[in-house]
Amino acid sequence: MKLLESLNRYINKALVILGGISVLALMTLATANVVLRIFHLPFRGTYEIVAFLGAVVIAFSLGFTQKTKSNIVVDILSERFPPAVAGFLDKLANLVIMVFFVIVAWQVYVYGMKIYESHEVSETLKVIFYPFVFMVSIGFAALSFTGFVDFLKGLTRMEDRS
Repeated sequence: MKLLESLNRYINKALVILGGISVLALMTLATANVVLRIFHLPFRGTYEIVAFLGAVVIAFSLGFTQKTKSNIVVDILSERFPPAVAGFLDKLANLVIMVFFVIVAWQVYVYGMKIYESHEVSETLKVIFYPFVFMVSIGFAALSFTGFVDFLKGLTRMEDRS
């Protein structure tokens, strides 16, 4: 279990660092574009690059957000349940997260392969963008893996109490 937790921590830390670099690039590009617009010299294709980088930022932060429980959690109902029921619901939620987002990661990967095979490029800059789609798939896979680790952690806690 410790191996899975450390692997999960390493993967999510690496993705968050890459996401942070993407945010920095996004902000630099957007700021430079605004400044250069003053001189009537805007960057061509800024919206495309900002959209690609924004998708990477969001996707790469998903697993870390789940791992640190930084996402919005609605526990109005689960607070009122006995601890055993609340624990079961938590495990069930992690199982649903794992299954749903592994399907999402797979479907995004399939979509990326279609783009790769068709040699589709972006409209303005004519940049290949399937790598960004694959990065989004990796982000969803990391979220699914985090759900898997949380699910197993919940099961081992349940066994420890027995």
